Amino acid sequence: QVQVVESGGGLVQAGGSLRLSCAASGRFFSTYAMGWFRQAPGKEREFVAGINTSGISTYAADSVKGRFTISRDNAKNTVYLQMNSLKPEDTALYYCAARRLRVVTTQEYDFWGQGTQVTVSS
Repeated sequence: QVQVVESGGGLVQAGGSLRLSCAASGRFFSTYAMGWFRQAPGKEREFVAGINTSGISTYAADSVKGRFTISRDNAKNTVYLQMNSLKPEDTALYYCAARRLRVVTTQEYDFWGQGTQVTVSS
């Protein structure tokens, strides 16, 4: 079992930056691939970024490539999402999720947090 708790959301102006954190509890965090997803009002939840168990391989949606960076610190049981050059269309509830072994870009993750709100003003 893994529990994940997101933090770091907030209100920021367009062009600004935020760093989201996802703290995980439970054993064997380093055996879980981690993902960030987001859901804007009236839209489906979508994949944003993912990272494999070691942190060597990362994946990002086309809409955030070059602006968002995912990383993890297995010693701290934490995964991060650094978001730069934020746009109003990045406004959403951001979720952290965990699944055993392999990153996927679908919703097939086993453990989800409650989300942290990111609002980007124009």
